[in-house]
Amino acid sequence: MDKCVTCGRELHPDRAKKYNYCMARECQEKNAKGLTMVAVGVNKSAEQYMILDEHTREELASGKYHDQRRGSFGTTTSSSAAPAPAAPAPAAPAVPWPRTTPTAPTAPAPARTRTRPAARQPWSRSQQKLALLYNEQGLRPDEIAQKLGLSRYIVTQIILNARTRGKL
Repeated sequence: MDKCVTCGRELHPDRAKKYNYCMARECQEKNAKGLTMVAVGVNKSAEQYMILDEHTREELASGKYHDQRRGSFGTTTSSSAAPAPAAPAPAAPAVPWPRTTPTAPTAPAPARTRTRPAARQPWSRSQQKLALLYNEQGLRPDEIAQKLGLSRYIVTQIILNARTRGKL
């Protein structure tokens, strides 16, 4: 039977699998260590948080969580060491752009298609102003929708549209 390293009491077999100290307050204060968390950039929409242990440290060092947008994210390069200069790329031969051959006949330009006008918003300007005003006052989209007689989806679209245009 395993014993606590601080007080010498016997440890429960399940506890002894992970810890070498008991649940007494003095033993907890003396032996408990905090966990180190690391944020790993997985995609554009969110970070993933992991406990930094040996396995995670090895995965980070191997470049498993490498983010192409940030260059060296997730590698173990030291910040004090200067990165090695990259070899210069071979110069490409100068080629006139676009490539045309004088003997090839040119094809007629395709007929231009008519572009669609921007889709009309399914809400009026006054509904938009009121929805944004209610939103600034702290009302939820479903409450705003009920007041204006719109769907919650439309109210959410009004708010998101204002945010993307920087009006909110």
